[in-house]
Amino acid sequence: MPAEVSELLTRLRDPSFARMLVVTLAESTPVHEADRLQADLRRAGIDVFGWVINASLAASGTRHPDVRARATAELVHIERVAELSANATWLVGWQPEAPVGAAALRELASRRQ
Repeated sequence: MPAEVSELLTRLRDPSFARMLVVTLAESTPVHEADRLQADLRRAGIDVFGWVINASLAASGTRHPDVRARATAELVHIERVAELSANATWLVGWQPEAPVGAAALRELASRRQ
């Protein structure tokens, strides 16, 4: 293994340097793939700090009946993520515009859902 990779892995294993987040959608295939990623990270000795469920319709507050039905279908996947996450889970509702930049991410992180 090249020295650069070994040094990077050492740093990624250090929670004072980096915190690993797994980001997924509340759908079957993305949750399954994220679970596989978490297993790979664990094999590499990297702890996952938490999971983010992104663009959730269930957390969007929608009242449209068709969208509400799809939001309800997300609940089983949200529960599965909560089981898979050893630490924290964050649920981010669908938004018409993606938060871009540090200020937008800080604002998003400060919201309670």
